[in-house]
Amino acid sequence: MRPTSSQTITNSPTNISHIRFVLVGSVKTWKHRKPYIEAWWRPNETRGNLFLDSPPTQEFLPWSSASPPYQINEDLTKLRIYPKLVNPGQVRMYHSILESFRLGDNKDVRWYVMGDDDSLFFVDNLVELLGKYDHNKYYYLGTNSETIRSNYDFSFDMGYGGAGYALSYSLIEALVPMMDSCIERYPYLFVSDHLSSYCSADIGVALTIEKGIHQIDLVGDISGLLSSHPQYPIITLHHFDTINPIFPSKNQSESIYHLMKAAKFDQSRMLQQTICYHRPSNWSFSVSWGYSAHIYENIIPRSVLRKPLETFAPWKKGRPPLYMFNTRWLSNNPCEAPHVFFMDSIKKMEDNLVLTTYNRTSPRNLQACSASGNHSADSITQIRVFLQSTKRKEAGRIECCDVKYVAGMNVANVKLRTCLNGEVIA
Repeated sequence: MRPTSSQTITNSPTNISHIRFVLVGSVKTWKHRKPYIEAWWRPNETRGNLFLDSPPTQEFLPWSSASPPYQINEDLTKLRIYPKLVNPGQVRMYHSILESFRLGDNKDVRWYVMGDDDSLFFVDNLVELLGKYDHNKYYYLGTNSETIRSNYDFSFDMGYGGAGYALSYSLIEALVPMMDSCIERYPYLFVSDHLSSYCSADIGVALTIEKGIHQIDLVGDISGLLSSHPQYPIITLHHFDTINPIFPSKNQSESIYHLMKAAKFDQSRMLQQTICYHRPSNWSFSVSWGYSAHIYENIIPRSVLRKPLETFAPWKKGRPPLYMFNTRWLSNNPCEAPHVFFMDSIKKMEDNLVLTTYNRTSPRNLQACSASGNHSADSITQIRVFLQSTKRKEAGRIECCDVKYVAGMNVANVKLRTCLNGEVIA
């Protein structure tokens, strides 16, 4: 495919300035969602706008410089098809792409990235992900829902906008001239993401799924998912208003800012699961870097621990199967139930050493696992994880670790390292 009129083929690496964010929100929700965006938005670095359905009220003025610049959406009642639209509010969201393009300032833009006002982006990982693709070709990158029911109700071939999806600039230039006619073609579609997938499909572009993007069509406690994240860099999280705060004893805004403390050190390792063993005690350690750590009083292979504990429930109730991935059921078996610790602090030490600490927030309240020798981990109140690295973790590759623990102590130390050739994690 030849370069578009405003873009040229270049071999320079993709960076943050090449991405234009198209974020969609509402004045009614902005008060409590503002902290979500400001946790990841980088003033004077990230480009783009927050599109609102009406002018901000006086309480939001002057507009915060820590937030994306806002734009008021165009009046869609001027569209010929408007009276037939079954959900004009959702069309507004998709139409924001066209309105963003019309604002100009597309110099050197390679990607448009869609998101909601409750989408959390890990920008460094997003830049690395987009850098794998040729922006001069047509690409539509995103993910479907975690739940089978949502995908059945809408589409298995649709990038969910709250999770975030990316459109290459070449695709944007192809979509913009025909966007209004596409909206006229599908007035009956109920959600903007469905409309986006149809418009892209009509010019021959299918969704490319990236597993680090998360819609979070889940409710309740998602710590099980975040503690066994897929083996891909985390790109986005979404739907914070329908899940419990991701850290105990913090509200949701505090939890997000706490998570982003670790993200500022090393996004390539965020939520990446590392598993190792303390053989004298027959314990398994599972660390989700920057978020949580688990101790199991049994030697459990990685093939099992990589499956998320089903601490959550689906967005919509239904008959199994519920999810697009395998899970482990919660258990009161002391040989299967983990001792759970959440990240408390992170700091950089000498020689590029980063220390994260994970504290127990509640007792397990179970007997010791008798099948593995009755070695109780109840006395441990903190896990310290040491990381020494001068470069980002390679996407798709796991890391290994070693455990140092003296019986009877209340602190266990874990050191992350490169896996040995042929090392078996079991």
